[in-house]
Amino acid sequence: MALFLKTETFTKETMNMLIEERGEYLIKHKLWVKVLIENGRNIFSGYLTNKEGKPGGGGVVILEAKNFEEAKLIIMEDPMIKNNLVHWQLHEWVPVSGNLSKIHT
Repeated sequence: MALFLKTETFTKETMNMLIEERGEYLIKHKLWVKVLIENGRNIFSGYLTNKEGKPGGGGVVILEAKNFEEAKLIIMEDPMIKNNLVHWQLHEWVPVSGNLSKIHT
């Protein structure tokens, strides 16, 4: 299995949404991740903050999949993407050093 990294930033229109409106999509996104995990998928999701710890810098998903095509099919089901709330990119990530088993959540 390979590792894939999806990065995203909110669209200009999404940034202008009320926090409550964005919140309902974030809840759907978290449920989407939860279902994938419950179905045995290795996936991590989180958001980026600035130096003051304030969110708004975008988000990251790390996903294990057989290949790029499978990863893209999974990512395309993310409610944030399906509802055009984010600009996103997907890349295969090839770790060359470090120990991922030491990462904690």
